[in-house]
Amino acid sequence: MDSHFRGDDVGFRDAAWDLVRRERSLKHNILADELERILAAASPQDSKAKSFLRTLSPSNGNLPKDKDKNANLIELSDPAREMGDLVLAPDLRVRLDRVIAERRGADLLHSHGMQPISKLLYCGPPGCGKTVAAEAMAKELYLPLATVRFDAVVSSYLGETAANLRKVFEFARLRPVLLLFDEFDAIGKHRTAFDEHGELKRVVNSFLQLLDGFHSETLTIAATNHQGLLDTALWRRFDDILFFPKPTTEQIESLLCRLFSQITLSKSIRIRAVADSLEGLSHADVERIAQDAIKQSLLNDRREVRPDELDAAIARQMERVRVTNLHQESEVEIKPAARRARKTR
Repeated sequence: MDSHFRGDDVGFRDAAWDLVRRERSLKHNILADELERILAAASPQDSKAKSFLRTLSPSNGNLPKDKDKNANLIELSDPAREMGDLVLAPDLRVRLDRVIAERRGADLLHSHGMQPISKLLYCGPPGCGKTVAAEAMAKELYLPLATVRFDAVVSSYLGETAANLRKVFEFARLRPVLLLFDEFDAIGKHRTAFDEHGELKRVVNSFLQLLDGFHSETLTIAATNHQGLLDTALWRRFDDILFFPKPTTEQIESLLCRLFSQITLSKSIRIRAVADSLEGLSHADVERIAQDAIKQSLLNDRREVRPDELDAAIARQMERVRVTNLHQESEVEIKPAARRARKTR
């Protein structure tokens, strides 16, 4: 993917032939035959032959834009994370692997009149791997990651948000991508929410219609930390709903081992004991602690993480979590009060 964004045709062709060989090893002969036919027919000297990924390059101006702000409605990226990088609950990993298997076996399913999973809802606490899992799935399926930019999609002009959503879906209809609606509750809130106005109902209605009529090779994933805010009609529009829980002690231990694999730990540090002390934190919290401790060790010109550095990193993250929780509690208290005030007007 990087090769074609840089215009490296030779590198791209080498990678493409590697993909053909990989698909044949997975018994995806129909896809492999088609890729081989395209590669054989294309002349490496043909400067007009543009790759799929080159066509999607943001510099070419082919991304959908908001009419008023002229801002890109999606952010296109080359996924870097892999499924092997993730530390997830075993049952969740099985369900993700099932999605990948269905997508890879799409030709077989189509030949029997069946469709692979194409619309997923990821939910669960923040920092527990929803966004990273979407990126890893894009990498696994050789799809560009197209993340919807809600700062551009949501407009203050009446009806413009729904129009922007139509542009996003039309873009994803014309070329296969992994379309990620991160922080999905920004547009999917329940239509009876007290603190929202009539425009929300129109946006949710439009999204429901667009999702119902969306049939494409694109894999659509919506992710939210606040599944309780979602409109009930949205839930049944997804082929599967996956919950990402906070990691268990065993998963935290596994994650710490991976994060500290490139640096030496003091012999007095017991990973299992550290994992026990971090129970209740998210994957992102644990990763931040490890990175904090490693950075401090490197800045102190050492190649070994000492107990005091790790303890300090844990203390800083615990304080961050405490402050975040206080902020969230204060928001919960303010919203009901605001609703009561509106009712009495």
